Amino acid sequence: MTSVDGSPDEATTSHRAPLFMMRPLDPDGPPYSRRWAGLLVLCLSLLIVVMANTALMVAAPRMTEALNLSSSDLQWVIDGYTVPYAALMLLFGAIGDKFSRRGALWIGLVIFAAGSTYGSLADSTTTVIISRVIMGFGAAVIMPATLSLLVSMFPRSERARAITLWSATSGLAIALGPLIAGALLVHFSWESTFLINLPIVVIAAIAALFVVPPSKAHDAGCPDPVGALLSVIAIASLVYAIIQGAHFGWSALPVSAAVVAVVGLILFVLWELRCSEPMLEVRRFTNRTFSGATLAVFLFFLVTFGVIYYVAQYMQFVLRMSALETGIRLLPLAAAVFVGAFVSARGIKRFGIQATVGAGMALGAIGTLLLVRIGDGSTYLDFLPTLILLGLAIGVAQPPSTDAIMGAFPENRLGVGGGVNDTSLELGGSLGIAILGSILATSYTSTISPTVNAMAKQAAGIPLSPDQAAQAKAVFDAARESVGGASIATDQVRQSIAAMQSTPAAARQVEILTAQARELDAAAAHAFSAAVSHTSIIGGAILAIGTALVTVLLRRSKSDN
Repeated sequence: MTSVDGSPDEATTSHRAPLFMMRPLDPDGPPYSRRWAGLLVLCLSLLIVVMANTALMVAAPRMTEALNLSSSDLQWVIDGYTVPYAALMLLFGAIGDKFSRRGALWIGLVIFAAGSTYGSLADSTTTVIISRVIMGFGAAVIMPATLSLLVSMFPRSERARAITLWSATSGLAIALGPLIAGALLVHFSWESTFLINLPIVVIAAIAALFVVPPSKAHDAGCPDPVGALLSVIAIASLVYAIIQGAHFGWSALPVSAAVVAVVGLILFVLWELRCSEPMLEVRRFTNRTFSGATLAVFLFFLVTFGVIYYVAQYMQFVLRMSALETGIRLLPLAAAVFVGAFVSARGIKRFGIQATVGAGMALGAIGTLLLVRIGDGSTYLDFLPTLILLGLAIGVAQPPSTDAIMGAFPENRLGVGGGVNDTSLELGGSLGIAILGSILATSYTSTISPTVNAMAKQAAGIPLSPDQAAQAKAVFDAARESVGGASIATDQVRQSIAAMQSTPAAARQVEILTAQARELDAAAAHAFSAAVSHTSIIGGAILAIGTALVTVLLRRSKSDN
C-alpha cells in the first residue's frame, strides 16, 4: 500500500522502520491497521509501572525485616520511585514528541528493566533506593509515551474505547501486583518481587518493534530547556516536601523544598506565558473541561491511593493476612474497574462528561466514607464494599477525564498531554499517601500511646538484663510509631517468651510478657481501626468537595470545546 505521495504507507511498514528519528504517523491517513495489538503493548507497559508500587505494598514488611529498615528508610524505598517519576514526565513527554514516541517507550522499558534487575540483586538500603530511583526514571519515560502513542494510533471515533481499556489496566495492576508478589514471597525472598516486571518488559519491548508504529510530532517546535528545567525543579521539590514534611515533620529541609517548589512553579508559569515555544501552554488551564478533568484525576487519585495504602496495611497487620492472601482479596477492586470502564463507555455517550466523571467521583467518596464504620472486630467483609466502589469509581471516572485531557492537546503536544495526565495522577497519589498517611499515623499514635506508656511502666518493674531492657524500649517505640512496628514488636516479644520458657526462674516474666503481647496486639488493632475510621472521614470529605468542584468546572464543557 502506498500513501498519496507514492511512498510506502507507514501503517504497513512500521515493523521495518528504524527505532529512532522516524517519520511520524500521518494523522490524516487511514487508521493504523495494528492499533489494537499496539494497544496491548501500551497496556503491558502501563501494567509494570503501576505494579512496581502495588507489589511493594506486600513486600515491604519482609524487606523491612531483612534490611532492618527504619521508618524513614522504608518511606524512601517507596518514594525513591515517586520523585523522579512525577518530576520528569512532562520533560520526557516533550522529548518523545520531538524525537520519537516509540523510541521513548522502548528506552523507558530498558531503563525500567535495568532498575528491576539491580533491585533483585540489592543487599542494602542504599542499593534498594537506587534501584527504585532508576525504575522511577524509566517509568517517567514510559508513561507519557503510552498515552501519546495511543492517541496517535487511534482515530477519534475509537479513542475513548482505547483509553477506557488503558485506564482499566491500572485497576488490574493494583490487584495483580500484590497477588504476584504474594505468590513469590511464599517460596522466595523479597528480592524476587523486583523480577515480576522483567518478563513483561521483554515481551513489551520486543512486540513494540513490530506492532507499535513510528510516531513523533509533525512540528514539535524548538526545545524549551528553561521551561523543562523549571518544571523538573518545581515538581521534584514539591514531591520531596510533601513526602518528607508529612511523614517526618516540617523541619528546615522540607520547608525549604516547599519554598523552592512555589518559587519554581511561579517562574515556570511566567516563563511559559512569555516563551514563544512553551513546553506547556499554561493558558490551556482556562479551558474548563481541561481544568476540570485534570483536577478530577488529581483529587481522585489523592484519595484512592491513600485508601488502598492503608487498607492493604490493615489486611496484613491487623487481620494478619499473608502477602498472597492480601493480593487475592484485592481482586474484587480490579474486577470492579473493568465493570466501571464498561459503564463509563456507555455513560459518556448518554449523559456526557460532567455526569459520568461526577458519578465516578461520588462513588469513590461513598466508598471511602463507608470505612468510617471500621472498628474493633472488623473483618475483610467490612472492606469489600469499599474495594468494589473504589474499583467502579476508577473505571467510571478515569477514562473520560484522561480522554478530555488528551483531547485538549494538538498532535504535536500529545506527549506533553500524557505528561500532564500522568503527573496529575502521580502527584495526587503521592499527596494522598503523604497526607492521609500522616493523618493515619497521628491518629494511631495518639490512640495507642497511653496503653504503650502504661505497659512500659509495668515492664520497668520486671527484672531485666541491660540487653532485655534495651529490647523492651525498642519494642515500645516501634509499637507507638506504626501498626507495622507493633506487629513486628509483638513477634519479638513472643520470640523472647519462647527463649525464656526454658528457664524455670523466669515464669513470672513469661506470664507478664505473654499478657503484654496480647494487650499490645489488641491495642494496635484498636488504634489502627480508629485511625482508619478518622482518616476516611477526611478522605471522603476531600473527594466529596472535589466532586462538587469538578462538576461545576465541567458544566460548560461544550462551550469550551
